[in-house]
Amino acid sequence: MKRKIYNEILKWKESSNGKTALLIEGARRVGKSYIACEFAKRNYKSYILIDFSKVSNDVINLFDEYLSDLDYLFTYLSGYFGIQLYERETLFIFDEVQFCPKARGAIKSLVADGRYDYIETGSLISIKKNVKDILIPSEEEQITLYPMDFEEFLWAMGNETIMDVIKECYKNKKPLGSLLHRKAMDYFKEYIIVGGMPQAVESYSKDRNFENVDKIKRRIINLYRNDIRKHAEELNLKVEQIFDTIPSQLQKHEKKFNISNLDENARYRNYEGAFYWLNDAKLINIAYNTTEPNIGLGQRLDTNILKLYMMDTGLLLSMTFNEKSLVSEEIYKKILFDKLAFNEGMIIENVVAQMLTSEGRKLYFFSKNERNNSFETMEIDFLISKNMITSKHNIIPIEVKSGERYTYSSLNKLRSKYKDYIDRPIIIHTKDLKIEDDILYLPIYMTSLL
Repeated sequence: MKRKIYNEILKWKESSNGKTALLIEGARRVGKSYIACEFAKRNYKSYILIDFSKVSNDVINLFDEYLSDLDYLFTYLSGYFGIQLYERETLFIFDEVQFCPKARGAIKSLVADGRYDYIETGSLISIKKNVKDILIPSEEEQITLYPMDFEEFLWAMGNETIMDVIKECYKNKKPLGSLLHRKAMDYFKEYIIVGGMPQAVESYSKDRNFENVDKIKRRIINLYRNDIRKHAEELNLKVEQIFDTIPSQLQKHEKKFNISNLDENARYRNYEGAFYWLNDAKLINIAYNTTEPNIGLGQRLDTNILKLYMMDTGLLLSMTFNEKSLVSEEIYKKILFDKLAFNEGMIIENVVAQMLTSEGRKLYFFSKNERNNSFETMEIDFLISKNMITSKHNIIPIEVKSGERYTYSSLNKLRSKYKDYIDRPIIIHTKDLKIEDDILYLPIYMTSLL
C-alpha cells in the first residue's frame, strides 16, 4: 500500500542523521506500524519492532532500570528479539509507544547515544495519563498519518495516471471533459464508500466486494468504541455519546453539533474534555466557527459552536446505515450508481473536511444568525486562507453542494459585507470544473489540491 508519508519519513532520516527521533501519530488502523516497518525494511540493515501493547513487562521494565546502562539495554533487546544490531544501520520502532511513556521519555538519552535510529508510533499520545511523569523529548519530530487520501486510493486500485490529469486541469483551471470526469467521479464514489482505512482499501482492491469492506469497517468502529470504554476513563460515557451521535448530527441542514441532543441540560463546557479526547485520538475532525472571515481565523472563535466530522468517510457511511450489523452489497451499489435516495450532503461535506484536514489545514466555518436582520444571517461551510498573504482578499470561502441546484444567498451576503477580506469563492460540487460569475466551481476530487 503506497503512502505519501513514506517520503516524509525519508526526508526525516536524511535531514536528521540520528539527531532526532520521529513520532508518527494517527488513529488506530490507519497504517502507522505498517509504514514504519516498510520503511525499515528498505532503508536499514536490521530493525527491531517493539509493540508496547503486547510485549512483556520484562521488556517494559528495561526502560525503567537500564537507561543508565545502554550497552546492557541494547544487548538484552538484541538477544530477546533475536536481531543483530548494526551501528547507524539499525532502526528501533517503538510501536504503540503510549503504552510505555518511559520509553518515549527515554528518547533524549537514546538519541544522544547516537548508535541507532528511532521511530515511535502511537495514538492518544498527549492525553494526561500518557505523558504523566515524563519529560516530552525535544529531540522528537512529529508527523501525522491520516486515512488514505484519494490519490493513494487510486494507486491501490492500480490507476497511476488519472490523478496527473486531474492535477494538470486544476493547475490550468480547465475541465476534464465529460468522459474523464465521469471516470474520476466513479473512482471517487468508490473511495467514499470504501473509505481510506488501509485494511478496507486492500480488501476492496483484491475482490471489489463491498460487503467484505463493510465487515472490516465495522470491526474498526467496534475497536474504537472499545478503546473509548477502556481508555477514556471518567469521560468514556460522554465520549461514546458524542461518537455515536455524529451521523445524526451531520444529517441536520446546518451540520452543527447540538449538545442538547445528548442531554437537554448539557453545556459545552461540561463536554469539552470529551471533544478533545476524540480529537486527540484522531477519530474526528473538528471545525470551529470563526466570527470574522479575516486572516488569523483561529484567533476569532465562537467556541460554543462546532461541527464534528468523522475522520474517515467510509466509516461514517457504515455508521449511518446501522440498522443492521452489515450494509448489503446491493445498498452500496445503489449508492455507487445514484439509485438510492439518502442525505448525500452529509457524506460529501464530511469527505471535504477529511481531505482538507489530511492536507494539514485546520477547519473553520462561518455561521452568523441575526434574527432581526436577515442580511446578517449567513452560513458558509468552510473558510481557508490563501497560501500567499497579501494586503487584502486573503480568505477563500468554500461552499459544498451535492444537489443539482445551488443557492448562493449566504455567499453573496458574505462577499458584499466582507468584500475586502474575501478572495474568489469556491463551490465544491460533483460536476466538472468551471469558472462563472467569478466563482470557481471545483469537482470534489480536486479538493485536496486547494
